Amino acid sequence: MLFSRRQSDAAPWHAGRAAIYGAAIGAGAAAFKLLAPWSEPHSLAADGAELVGAALGFALLCGMAAILRNFIVRRLA
Repeated sequence: MLFSRRQSDAAPWHAGRAAIYGAAIGAGAAAFKLLAPWSEPHSLAADGAELVGAALGFALLCGMAAILRNFIVRRLA
């Protein structure tokens, strides 16, 4: 069979934990982008806004992905 499922695959993902990991990934990505030598200098407020915006965006994305995955697993199980 091409798709085989183990019992542990149906365990729900924690949306809060996924959101925290997403926020860390987003903040890291924004910090890496801000360190680019070819970018123009920004103010501290603009840098902070970019970090916060990326962290919130990735947190929302990862949290919603976990919720969607849990919904799909419940419907298919």
